[in-house]
Amino acid sequence: MARTGANRGWGAPLSEQVDPGANPDFKEVFDSGYELPVNSPYIDAGLSVYAPNLWPLTPSAFKETVQAYYADACAVAMRVLRAIAVALGQEADSFDRAFDTPMALLRGNYYPQRPNWAGEHDFGIGAHTDYGCLTLLATDGTAGLEVRMPDGSWAHVNAQPGRFVINFGEMLEFWTAGKVKATLHRVVGGSQERVSVPLFFNPSYDTNVAPPNSGNTITAGDHLTRRFNETYLHLQAS
Repeated sequence: MARTGANRGWGAPLSEQVDPGANPDFKEVFDSGYELPVNSPYIDAGLSVYAPNLWPLTPSAFKETVQAYYADACAVAMRVLRAIAVALGQEADSFDRAFDTPMALLRGNYYPQRPNWAGEHDFGIGAHTDYGCLTLLATDGTAGLEVRMPDGSWAHVNAQPGRFVINFGEMLEFWTAGKVKATLHRVVGGSQERVSVPLFFNPSYDTNVAPPNSGNTITAGDHLTRRFNETYLHLQAS
């Protein structure tokens, strides 16, 4: 990612810093995302959130497996959003049109054992809220995720393989005028390595995610790009 400037392919340890009050995160990642059709209006816009995917040559079925999971996970995330819409008193499909060209990103996180050098400012991933709309998180069952509770304490959250943890992000909080709250969470790291696979399900670049009837504009793509620029060390440097 440091070579391309886009969140596609492999990201090295200590290349992201989600919490400016902590040190860079010691996890490493692999990212892939939505592939634009040739007739998309975004195809020639040079937007990093729609950059081409970068696939390794091995293992042989890696690309096909990841793409199949990506498609299924996006469908599940859309169903969750439809349920949220109904809970908010809206039509079930009220979010659908905004996701015709989703900035949906699938990430593989690898958290090694917590390093011996790690101190109080070192995390697998520091405390943060996800930048986008909704996150569908699958894990290998190893504990590590913590969420911030209303009283300020941190609670452990664990899900066995086959179950999802769902985080709400900043865009959904904007978009629902605060009725849905973004989830502050972190991974401290422990004695076991851990793998998690989040799908960050975000709307199309030009979607206005500002509170309804506010008269304001918060473009989804601008918000996501700004937050990426704050997080990736190579983008901070540039």
